[in-house]
Amino acid sequence: MANTLCNRSTILINNWIKFTILQCIILNKTMMNSIKKTIIAFLMALGPLTAVGQTLPSLPSVDQTNELAHINVQQLISEMPEVIAAQNELAKLEKDYTTQIDNAFKEFQTKAQNYSADAANQTDVTNQARQKELESMQQNLQEFRDSASQELQKKQMDLMTPLLEKARDAINKVGKDQGFNYVVDSSPNGGVILANGKDLLEDVKKELGF
Repeated sequence: MANTLCNRSTILINNWIKFTILQCIILNKTMMNSIKKTIIAFLMALGPLTAVGQTLPSLPSVDQTNELAHINVQQLISEMPEVIAAQNELAKLEKDYTTQIDNAFKEFQTKAQNYSADAANQTDVTNQARQKELESMQQNLQEFRDSASQELQKKQMDLMTPLLEKARDAINKVGKDQGFNYVVDSSPNGGVILANGKDLLEDVKKELGF
């Protein structure tokens, strides 16, 4: 039984060493992927904008080009002070969760090593109880990691969604105020090959107050 506990403890320790290395990456990727998904969804909803919020049915003809403006939405969003502040807040929350998980893992690792070293001196009943304790700690850590990931995603949505909507509204307003019928997204890989028309970026930034 002592050897079994030693072996099981070693397996648990090895698994959690892998986990503690990966958990920071997992949390960070979860947050960043969630942010990217929200921005992508925003850009898809934004589409080619008109001043009245209608989508562009087809590319304008040459004589319509004076009705069209463009803006790099990705750049706009990345430079918004409120977005930068939100990202900093999310990064701090992520760091807090990572620290809690790391501390919990260190506690688990120390206990597992101590139990393994002392297994030969204990009864089968004690070793079985310790084995269950270690497995329970492992399960709790996994559950906390999953919960932290979900909380990060929820916080990101709560912070970012109204800011993206604010950017969309500002683009619509500036486009309408300047008499444009169409505003297209000229972000990289956004589908616009050439953007020599009116660039609304600076005007929208002024509308947003930065």
